[in-house]
Amino acid sequence: MQAVILDTVSKVYGKDKFVAVDKVSLEVKKGELFGLIGPDGAGKTSIFRILTTLLLPSSGSASVDGYDVVKDYKSIRARVGYMPGRFSLYQDLSVEENLAFFANLFNTSIEQNYKLIEGIYVQLEPFNTRKAGQLSGGMKQKLALCCALIHQPSVLFLDEPTTGVDAVSRKEFWDMLKQLKEQGITIMVSTPYMDEANRCDRIALMQSGQLLSVDRPADVISAYSKKIFSAKANNMIKLLYALRASAQVSTCYAFGAAHHFHFRETGSPFALEAELKQAGLEQIEIEAITPGIEDCFIDLMLQKA
Repeated sequence: MQAVILDTVSKVYGKDKFVAVDKVSLEVKKGELFGLIGPDGAGKTSIFRILTTLLLPSSGSASVDGYDVVKDYKSIRARVGYMPGRFSLYQDLSVEENLAFFANLFNTSIEQNYKLIEGIYVQLEPFNTRKAGQLSGGMKQKLALCCALIHQPSVLFLDEPTTGVDAVSRKEFWDMLKQLKEQGITIMVSTPYMDEANRCDRIALMQSGQLLSVDRPADVISAYSKKIFSAKANNMIKLLYALRASAQVSTCYAFGAAHHFHFRETGSPFALEAELKQAGLEQIEIEAITPGIEDCFIDLMLQKA
């Protein structure tokens, strides 16, 4: 049985009929760590709000643990955990008060389900009496996760949980998700960070409300058939314009400390280096590289354009 099913789900907002989710179909297996990967405006939050029964789909159907998101919304709310992108706990309540409040909402207690959150909560216990609004970003994140877990949900929805936190807290958070997955919880997480895709069992790459690809991260990369190259020079801005202007280059985009590009059939590293030198560039480095998830995403996005 699938934990989550979306069947041609669309969500349209307002009088201008803005399409936030465009006929999305996908399935998430029980016990899977599934990632929705895409930039802001891709439709990730709208999908999560539909699956947690906070929004009605404009068309299509969806279910969580076999329960329909429209007809069975009460059953779904009792069995899912949801951590929204923005910190939404009570800032004037302490750590312990927030957790106790959410436990009471589901007719349970911290003691009853402590085993489930113990690995996370142990880091929060020294700050039990501190108000939630006074916690650091990483600690707020841990508290929000504890509150989403306190009623033992079967499916956990995490909407961009690592946005705005430091690299160490991001790593710790994903380590915690791995531990939760080992306990049999189905986890659906959204993120704009492409590097986090490799931590998921499967991913859905999204852009402008549409799915670009749904597969395992390794399979998304293996399906990338083009040869991709990296280029550096003494003037990176001038290099970017030169690469985009070159008849030898088909596509080029900035990528961290380098520029990634594809050759046309007539192009070659040797001929391109000579062309760039004629343009006044120095310290030129051109090398073939292995594509990453972000390269695959950009290529799929360009194909859709």
